[in-house]
Amino acid sequence: MGTRISDTFDRLRAEGRSAFITYIMAGAPSLKRTGELVTLLEENGADIIELGVPFTDPMADGPVIQRAAEVGIKKGVTLRSVLAFVKKIRKHTEIPIVLMTYYNPVLKYGLKAFARDAAKAGVDGMIIPDLPPHEADEFKAEADKKNIDTIFLFAPTSTEERVKLVAKRSSGFIYYVSIAGITGSKLTMDQTTVRMISSARRHGGGKPVALGFGVSTPKEAESVAALADGVIVGSAIVKRAQDADLDKFVRSLKRGIDRARAKRGHRRSKA
Repeated sequence: MGTRISDTFDRLRAEGRSAFITYIMAGAPSLKRTGELVTLLEENGADIIELGVPFTDPMADGPVIQRAAEVGIKKGVTLRSVLAFVKKIRKHTEIPIVLMTYYNPVLKYGLKAFARDAAKAGVDGMIIPDLPPHEADEFKAEADKKNIDTIFLFAPTSTEERVKLVAKRSSGFIYYVSIAGITGSKLTMDQTTVRMISSARRHGGGKPVALGFGVSTPKEAESVAALADGVIVGSAIVKRAQDADLDKFVRSLKRGIDRARAKRGHRRSKA
């Protein structure tokens, strides 16, 4: 049985396009604005929404997303309230929604209860940066029962064995962190990127690979889309969350991603 995430990648693959995955922080500057942002992003070309859950110790996040998390925490946004938010917006959107959170809130919630409530709310996937794939059996078992994708991360420093494990255990898509650092850092695209994405595809049996961390311009989005199956943009959107011209910026990123269509076709023809 497919999920909204896998169905989206299947459709885009048939169209020769990469997925445009946009990250926003729930509750920054407010849950009301977060709802408006989901609509804005979808209307201007986003294919999947990655929704951050505010956490006190966001080890994988850079200053922009850390500040957004602090705003959400001050507004009283919790994992439970984020699920309620997703359930509310599901009344008017079918866009795939992936929660990015840390393991402690999920563990505190209760794995079985969380998977049940997340599925009822309409959550499609989970990214938990501090939950390594070799320690995720219990969580993944509950998520799988509810048809929720579990997405694991690998980086340029990952060993072949780590890439193999991440690719095997991930569902929905595989997340390649383009830099050995935090969100918002400068994008690096080199032969290591090509090699790591190819390795993940090979070990994952063709599962889509999305690249995130550091994508902030249409040109960068185009470069990533020519290589990866998904382009994840986070900090560049979060810091513009209240800008009046955010829609124009999002559309420019989408145009960059779509410009890569011809390059993707050329690469496949050579493969």
